[in-house]
Amino acid sequence: MASAQSLTQCFAVKRYRFSGGFSGKSCSRVCNVIYKEKNPSFVVAKSGKVREFRLFKSVQLDQFVTSDDEDEMGESFFEAIEELERMRREPSDVLEEMNDRLSARELQLVLVYFSQEGRDSWCALEVFEWLRRENRVDKETMELMVSIMCGWLKRLIEEGNDVADVIDLLVDVDCVGLKPSFSMMEKVISLYWEMGEKENAVLFVKEVLKRGIVYSEEDDRDGHKGGPTGYLAWKMTADGNYRDSVKFVIQLRESGLKPEVYSYLIAMTAVVKELNELGKALRKLKAFTRAGLVAEFDSEDVGLIEKYQSDLLADGVQLSNWVIQEGSSTLCGVVHERLLAMYICSGRGLEAERQLWEMKLVGKEPDGDLYDIVLAICASRKETSAIARLLTRTEVSSSLSKKKSLSWLLRGYIKGGHFNDAAETVIKMLDLGLFPDYLDRAAVLHGLRKRIQQSGTVDTYLKLCKRLSDANLIESCLLYLYIKKHKLWIIRTV
Repeated sequence: MASAQSLTQCFAVKRYRFSGGFSGKSCSRVCNVIYKEKNPSFVVAKSGKVREFRLFKSVQLDQFVTSDDEDEMGESFFEAIEELERMRREPSDVLEEMNDRLSARELQLVLVYFSQEGRDSWCALEVFEWLRRENRVDKETMELMVSIMCGWLKRLIEEGNDVADVIDLLVDVDCVGLKPSFSMMEKVISLYWEMGEKENAVLFVKEVLKRGIVYSEEDDRDGHKGGPTGYLAWKMTADGNYRDSVKFVIQLRESGLKPEVYSYLIAMTAVVKELNELGKALRKLKAFTRAGLVAEFDSEDVGLIEKYQSDLLADGVQLSNWVIQEGSSTLCGVVHERLLAMYICSGRGLEAERQLWEMKLVGKEPDGDLYDIVLAICASRKETSAIARLLTRTEVSSSLSKKKSLSWLLRGYIKGGHFNDAAETVIKMLDLGLFPDYLDRAAVLHGLRKRIQQSGTVDTYLKLCKRLSDANLIESCLLYLYIKKHKLWIIRTV
């Protein structure tokens, strides 16, 4: 227990031994670093020093510390280490005095030395701050410090320290000029996630937003994860926790915090995926119902399903409003694209059609397949006006595109049970010299036959059969009709 309690120590006491601070900057709390009680003494012999130096493995630094580094460690390097460990003077004064005697590589090795387990990690921050002030932080040194920083973060998390300690470390390194990067945020969230500490991952993101920690986005190369909020929402979505992802982003925004704009888009993607999963589940349930494996939905079940779907759509609309309010105009096309996907997944034809036109208005031309999908949805609900508007684009399209669009229209009518309209669509296609697919023709004829049994009306069925026969798509057939009231059979050749 004593060892565990000593894993994180506040370096404020040591800091006050000097007259200065981090360039006069006020940090709320000095870096919480990993500091063991067992602090090996500095060995006098140079060979011993080298061996001792190379024994520490608390940070993954193999790419920075090589066997050639032993030749780089001159007497000045060990003298600097010894003087810094005594803590009798400010680190900046020690380094200033030895500036001309220390090479760039030796200064990097000083950083590595004090970053190791059992050493004064606070001193590493002081050294880095001095390097930055002296304009001696090149790309390699910055990569080294970021690697050291990530190692500290990893140890704090793996050893079960509070989220507040991790946040304090980010604040402290910011005080010495090391701006927390997106990769650091990503690493912290990933570590919590992989260890199953999802609540701590959420708490970490909340604290980053509350404290207003500014981070650099240069290493977010794909540009789609959008900072800590977006990255955690993306992790939730990638794991299939779509609803949690949506709630997480919305709750942050409604609690007065300000997530990055891209996190809203990621949450909208999660809404689309959840609606898609809901649709799949409903189709499976309907198949089970037809097979007699489960009971049919009652009115209460239908009401709950519709409410869940409506709540998801409302969340998606709210997220889209925040993107438009807080984001740039260049994101409008992406917003309408997400809304279109939401309405398609939920079978809302009129709303989906509107998003098609909205996309065109902001200069983002929808794919032709999207028009056809929306056309089918509108046909399934017999949205006559929307169907007419969407069909206008087929007037100037090629025969192949026209057949494709009318086939989607036909399937929409079939799905919605509108077989008279489906028959008219088949006839229209034949008039244009387009032959509907066999399965589509068969589905329409099957649906009309069932209607004959219910209503006794045969005109549409006969008309369609004749047109199909004229086009050599079906053989001539005999139609039998029995009128029970008169005990009369009517036989007709088509």
